[in-house]
Amino acid sequence: MTMNTDVVVTCAVTGAGDTVDKHPAIPVTPEQIANSAIEAADAGAAIVHLHVRDPETGKGSRDINLFKETVELVRNSGRNVLINLTAGMGGDLVVDDENPEVPAEGTDLISAEERMAHVELLRPDIATLDCGTINFDNANYVYIQTPNMLRAMAARYAEIGVKPEMEVFDLGHLRFANQMVSEGLIKGRPMYQVCLGIPWGAGADSATMTAMVGQLPRDAFWSGFGISRTQMPMAAQAMLLGGNVRVGLEDNLYLEKGVPASNAQLVEKAVRIIRDLGGQICDADQARERLGIA
Repeated sequence: MTMNTDVVVTCAVTGAGDTVDKHPAIPVTPEQIANSAIEAADAGAAIVHLHVRDPETGKGSRDINLFKETVELVRNSGRNVLINLTAGMGGDLVVDDENPEVPAEGTDLISAEERMAHVELLRPDIATLDCGTINFDNANYVYIQTPNMLRAMAARYAEIGVKPEMEVFDLGHLRFANQMVSEGLIKGRPMYQVCLGIPWGAGADSATMTAMVGQLPRDAFWSGFGISRTQMPMAAQAMLLGGNVRVGLEDNLYLEKGVPASNAQLVEKAVRIIRDLGGQICDADQARERLGIA
């Protein structure tokens, strides 16, 4: 593993988590999300990873019209930035301890085709593939993504010319992502996001990231992140192991202890770390070239 000195920075702008009451300025409306993405691009992000939220409640949403408005605002801004849309909404299963055969309140399970309806419409540069099922909190919330769903989504991405970013939260996810590559479902250079620290996936530490990177295909493009206080240490670790970097309010709310961050500030901090380690930042055109995106 050789250190990467030409680093692509992704900013994950808002996510779908319950963070609105934990931060004074989480982007919620399409305009807020788009403006925060634009600010992140101006700060050095070559890729912006976008979720949308219900403007009334602040909760994560899969409303196609919200995605459309947000994407159009970013595209019309004149910024040269790659758009990466989540396709992970609609995989939520909440299990009731007393009645486990009936999905509990909060469950939102839809088909593979429904999960990527906004991707079909908007044709972003990149869209995500969460490569497996995972216990996603400390209670009864399970995120569901089956092999059939993943294969169907990967095949459709290839048909419509959208680059899949395979998000891997554990070694089993990575193993299945590699299987899709070997089956020819992932066209061109494979793109991975190594996601660390989320309950209950792989931990955010150097040994775990090293183990996962060791299982990547030799020609893979990959980025890595850790959540919360591990965000910047894992950004540095990803660069040292030959990868690229993801930061943003989806994964971490603070610039430092007790200081709420903006997306632009998190990107700026990551850029400083990359440059202090002897690297430089790739712009969107360089990112497109490395990913094989026309």
